[in-house]
Amino acid sequence: MSLPANTFTPSMYRSLPSFASFMGLCCILLLGTGTSLYAQSGGRHQLTGKLLDTQNNESLAYASVRLFRQADSTFVTGSLTDETGTFMIETAPGTYYVLAEFIGYLPLYVSDVRLAAATAPLHLGTLKLITSSRTLDEVVVQAEKSSMELSLDKKIFNVGKDLANAGGTAIDILNNVPSVAVDVEGNLSLRGSNSVRILIDGRPSGLVSLKGGAGLQQLQASMIERVEIITNPSARYEAEGMGGIINIVLKKERKEGFNGSFDLIGGYPKNLGAAANVNYRRKNLNFFVNYTATVRNTPGRNALYQELYRNDSTFLTQQNSTHNLKGMNNSARAGLDYFFSPTSVLTGAYTWRISKGKRFSSFRYLDYVSSLNNLQSITNRTQDETETEPNSEYVLSYKKSFKRKGHELTADVRYLDNWEKSDQYFAQQTLRPDGKPSEVPNLLQRSLNDETERQLLFQLDYIQPFGKEGKFEAGLRSSFRNMVNDFTVVEQTEAGGWRPLPGLTNYFIYNENIHALYGIVGNKTGKISYQLGLRTELTDVTTTLRQTNEVNPRNYVNLFPSAHITYDLPQQNAMQLSYSRRVRRPQYNDLSPFMTFSDNRNFFSGNPDLNPEFTDAFEIGHIKYVDKGSLSSSIYYRHTTGKILRIRQVDEQGFATTLPQNLATENSFGAEFTSSYSLYSWWKMDGSLNFFRAIIDGGNLDTQLQSDTYSWLARATSRLTLLKTTDVQLRGNYEAPQLTPQGKRKAIATLDLAASRDVLRNNATLTLSVLDVFNSRRFRSITEGPNFFTETNSQGRLRQVNLTFNYRLHQTKKNTKAFSEEN
Repeated sequence: MSLPANTFTPSMYRSLPSFASFMGLCCILLLGTGTSLYAQSGGRHQLTGKLLDTQNNESLAYASVRLFRQADSTFVTGSLTDETGTFMIETAPGTYYVLAEFIGYLPLYVSDVRLAAATAPLHLGTLKLITSSRTLDEVVVQAEKSSMELSLDKKIFNVGKDLANAGGTAIDILNNVPSVAVDVEGNLSLRGSNSVRILIDGRPSGLVSLKGGAGLQQLQASMIERVEIITNPSARYEAEGMGGIINIVLKKERKEGFNGSFDLIGGYPKNLGAAANVNYRRKNLNFFVNYTATVRNTPGRNALYQELYRNDSTFLTQQNSTHNLKGMNNSARAGLDYFFSPTSVLTGAYTWRISKGKRFSSFRYLDYVSSLNNLQSITNRTQDETETEPNSEYVLSYKKSFKRKGHELTADVRYLDNWEKSDQYFAQQTLRPDGKPSEVPNLLQRSLNDETERQLLFQLDYIQPFGKEGKFEAGLRSSFRNMVNDFTVVEQTEAGGWRPLPGLTNYFIYNENIHALYGIVGNKTGKISYQLGLRTELTDVTTTLRQTNEVNPRNYVNLFPSAHITYDLPQQNAMQLSYSRRVRRPQYNDLSPFMTFSDNRNFFSGNPDLNPEFTDAFEIGHIKYVDKGSLSSSIYYRHTTGKILRIRQVDEQGFATTLPQNLATENSFGAEFTSSYSLYSWWKMDGSLNFFRAIIDGGNLDTQLQSDTYSWLARATSRLTLLKTTDVQLRGNYEAPQLTPQGKRKAIATLDLAASRDVLRNNATLTLSVLDVFNSRRFRSITEGPNFFTETNSQGRLRQVNLTFNYRLHQTKKNTKAFSEEN
């Protein structure tokens, strides 16, 4: 048997223009086997091996391994590697060659593989794949990662190949991830659930602590490697997040030598930026740094129509507002990897971000009685805000891999230190219907808001394999989090002094301690793989309003079981049944009672009396692998108690307050389909479709708070390669109308267009993107209550046009001979 170590020529690559790019599209569980690792049956013999990344020795999970007859190159059978990179193929005796492929790597051939009774089972050992950005025979082959990779329990979206992401932010990326929706305020929902846990590099981040998903506007898309969507997490993940987990993985290389990428961005409305992602590795030391700087102007607009019913009369309000947010963001992330040995690495990293913004908003209220022909008054209000947000994160982590594959120990310590200072001035003037000043005095108000957060996180995880296929995992996690909000609203008096407004000045303290312990056991019997887990979490949360001495402690212990059972089917199919119990704990923004004050007709705040909600999630998933793509489908059901939902109430003066409340239950049913397919080598398509039904019962608060809605989400991306170095991409999104307990949210349809061309001998790329081509990304809703009817139309950001220049600096070229000897 001959094992040519990564022998691959440019002519071989040209002979497989499309097949090599797409055989790794499916990130699927190990298929096509139904016996234990060394069992033989019916004259068939087993071939085993393991695939690793040649640069960092990491396992390549769900890579494609196919077997061909040596004599005539006829395809015989194939398999995919499991989570540890291991594969097993069972077939009749004979002489074959093996082709191993994975997205972003050069194909690997192993010729003259002879299967016979005397040598069975045959183990090929460890095979290493080379990333396709490396150079062989002086020919540069660019990495060609698919925009989407699929597995049964996770979907991975690679950012680099989505042209529309160039020059954008993390919010722009998530706007176009299947099953994810982002509203006008930056709040995320997954499969229709707004309870989503957002992680960065698998851990909490200060970006989303104070402002939730809206904080991701500060994260430049060029810093992101991929986005992972985990819809039914196992016990190894924290239990937070009813709808699942969105994990944003930042770029970080460990290649030998000096390499990196650099971006320059220009856009309209104003979007100027620069970014650098660089790393340098020599022997056992690797240094990496990411830096971005942006200056943006983000205009938006909102419209509201409201009817208020009081004393057999109808009072109508038409409200229009515009806003401009001019901001400057700087972000730097640097760190070191020190390799004590090939199996032991210590990583230290520091992230510093600062955002400075200037927001100016203008509000105009027209008040009528009985009809729009009877104008009573005109009110103009402006907001002038200056905001500063420094953010620091410190990370120290250690990973040790033992001799047996899959035997690992990891430890992680993180410290977050965040601060936000906001200084806002509000001016208000009321006019008569003819536009002349009224008797109502002018107002000048000021709001000062200081928020701080400090969080210390410890995590330890251990994996111990047993038997042939078994694995035991255990870990513990402790998080200590303290947040403070010093909030003051004052109004200028006739004498020129300032007086505090009643109920709008306080000092809010949030203390949260969460301790967790989990264990997971998994194994495989025949065609069935299973994983059973149990997580215990102890939660200690105390909120304090210092001025009024209101203390609200919460202490509870919860068990969160999980189960995943996978069954391998013939013809490159697999199915998985999974269950997990999840929680959504009220976070700082959910509990803080301070109200937004820019719009003095519509107030939003938290609810200090809010309780956690719990969900039992069930899912059946299926994945089918074909030569040119894959199809993933799933059916899911979620039962939620204590459903957290924002409820709007309007008082007799027409002033609205929206705050989160605990509703009795929600039952959600759905079916999701996600596919990736290559019609031709130059035409690639991704698509997703999610149908769901959600039944919400809020009878514990009001018998009218009920909804039963059918809705769906659809995403489609079409990417064409023209003239070898030019790509064109169209992407369409559609969110169907959806009923809510207080009304409905109307449909949203958007289209993005982008084109890119490689320049400077393919070392650089120019990308032109137009986000929301038809300016149609508008959030429209109708909300109704016993005494009001409200209709809104909001557009948080107008059409955006970006031109991005990306330059790639690769490592020093190595010739084929030297590289073969190295491996």
